[in-house]
This record gives sequence, C-alpha cells and structure tokens, in this order.
Amino acid sequence: MSDASDVSIKGSPVWATIADLLRREIAEGARRPGDRLPTEARLAARFGVNRHTVRRALAALVEEGLVRTRRGSGAFVAEAPTEYPIGARTRFRRSMEAAGRVPGKRLLSLETRPATAEEAAPLCLTPGDAIHVAEGIALADGAPVALFRSTFPAARLPGLPGALARDGSVTDALRACGVADYVRVSTRITAAAADPVEAGHLHLEPGAPLLVSEAINADLDGTPVEAGTTRFAGTRIALTLHHP
Repeated sequence: MSDASDVSIKGSPVWATIADLLRREIAEGARRPGDRLPTEARLAARFGVNRHTVRRALAALVEEGLVRTRRGSGAFVAEAPTEYPIGARTRFRRSMEAAGRVPGKRLLSLETRPATAEEAAPLCLTPGDAIHVAEGIALADGAPVALFRSTFPAARLPGLPGALARDGSVTDALRACGVADYVRVSTRITAAAADPVEAGHLHLEPGAPLLVSEAINADLDGTPVEAGTTRFAGTRIALTLHHP
C-alpha cells in the first residue's frame, strides 16, 4: 500500500480528509465524549490507507483537543473540561455535583508524622510538629481528574485520619473534628508536565499538561486547617476564579 498521506482528495491530503470525517462524527454525536475510537488497524481498513496516514489524522485531532490517547489503551474522544470554581469556599464535591458529575476520592496513603520546614510554614507550625498527610486521586464519574496531597495540623485534629478514611470528604472530616466551616485564604496556580507516575494515576501520557493548585484553607478565626496541592489533568478540568 502506498503512503496515502501524500495523496490528495479534492485538494486535501488524505490524512486531513480522514481527520475531517472523524471530526464530523464527533460533532454530530456519533462518537461521544469518553468513547474509544477504533484501532489504527481498523481505521486503516475502513479508509483503505496505511496506519501511518491514520496516525497522522489522529495526531491532528489530539492537537485540537478533540481526541486523547493513552498508551496501551488507544484513542478516545476527549471530554469537555469540567468547570471547577475557586473561591472563598472551594469544595470538590460541591463543584463536581454542580457540574453534573459524580464526585469521588480514592486515598493512596494516609500517615501522621513530623512536619518538614516546608510543610510546617503554611500551617503556621514549627518544623517537627505532627501533621497528618493524605494523598490520593480525585474522581469524577469514576474517572481520575486530579491527584491531591493535603496536610493538616495533627495536634488540633487528632481524629482526622479516621474521619477522612471513613468519609473521604475533607469538609466532612473537618466537621467531625470540630471545624464547622473554613475558607480558602490563598491559591497559587502553576502549570507542570505529568511525570510517568502521575500520568499513570491520571490515565494520561507522560508529559501531558497539569494545572497545579497550591492552597491554604483556614477556619473562620484565620487559623490554617489544611494546606494542599492538587494536580489537575489539564484537559479535563477548567479552573475558574471567583472574585468576592
């Protein structure tokens, strides 16, 4: 079979024509967000071209954000990013439910240990003070959308590990420990590329874009109760800042 990517149909390269057909199927709803596309071999057979041509067409759709690929799993129709508002009372569960998604969390680790200097500072603690450290995966409709790492002052919140393991929700766990309400006092947002471990947890390709949010939450007296870093899959979450 010849290299069809160099052949034109009505003035367009064949790979561009294939990309346009797939783009139209996505736009018309024949292929819905999250659907897995046929394999390169099946697409090549469908269009009568070689796999290199199909690969080039898929690459164009990936660049447009319409398709995402996952090593070993294939290509999928990309989902529209979920709006995630950041304001005084940022709550993951509430934000996902407002977007029509089913929220969830899966804890990867939960420990209590002495704080490093870097960990102690945002919680207004002294290095060596005890902190609870929780790490895990945030889910929307069962799919991973972010990795989180949160630290809490252990002396003030001795029962938090049990409450967090039981409820999953930081808001519920803090309430169980006597913190009825809390507010976001600072947020710092940066960008990063997913390393292989992060990519594996989030079902991304290594190097995929991440939105990194570093936040501090405090009780209504202004005392920090949580410092956390959340690494959002950049193509699945849109962070929106809400001003008071």
